[in-house]
Amino acid sequence: MQSDKLFGAFPTYPLVLPLKGDFQDVNSYAQQMNGGFDIPGLPKIDFSKLVHGDQSIEIFSPIPRNGGIFTLKTMLIGVYDAGKGMVIEKEALLLDDKNNSKPLVRMVSTAFVFGAGGFGGPKRPKPSRVAVIPSRAPDFVDVSLISVHQAMLYRLSGDYNPLHADPSIGKKIGMKGAILHGLCTFGFSAAAILKLVGANDASRFKFISGKFASPVYPGDSLETKIWKVGESNEEILLGYVTNVGGKPVISGGVCVLAAISSSSAKL
Repeated sequence: MQSDKLFGAFPTYPLVLPLKGDFQDVNSYAQQMNGGFDIPGLPKIDFSKLVHGDQSIEIFSPIPRNGGIFTLKTMLIGVYDAGKGMVIEKEALLLDDKNNSKPLVRMVSTAFVFGAGGFGGPKRPKPSRVAVIPSRAPDFVDVSLISVHQAMLYRLSGDYNPLHADPSIGKKIGMKGAILHGLCTFGFSAAAILKLVGANDASRFKFISGKFASPVYPGDSLETKIWKVGESNEEILLGYVTNVGGKPVISGGVCVLAAISSSSAKL
């Protein structure tokens, strides 16, 4: 049976792989994180005080529809002093082993560790991609209600951080309880853009980034506002913000779509 021409992995799917790894069942969040932050010279981290700061993913080539063999190559690329906390920046490359280790995606994420700042380290440089949101009304708006079970469901992606399941942990760091994974919110934002601007054609999705500004709780309603801020024959530059109750939960959002889909170009 032939699949729909638009069938394929969701553009942000690779973001779950650094924690999921090759596990097919529940894994230990602490062990996964210790492996990722076991770096000489880096202070011991209390993972109950660690939250996702921001995220980007650049897509060079879609994940093959029929799967394959892949290698995930990760590297620490920066440690920064943010005053109230420490920012740890990491890069992950997903390589296609069946195609001469061709890079498929580049993912850059930061972790913010509460209370670990003030050590005199450098400040994080400004991002290379920005989208200045105009003062006019957004070009597109999407509203998505988050299920009260969404955080527990998203855990099945491989991120078993207890912050997203145990209300007492969130309350210890000043939150109302268990919060939704930042990457889950990020995925809802990407889905809104893909639906409203990209005609649900994942082959057009080239880049997306955003800063996790405030926590999202299961049961919240996400409002994603999207602006076209630049366009050429090759790509569309978008700015976006995702709010809950008028308060940004993802800010500084940038997305790049191909102006013409690769599937359309082949027709």
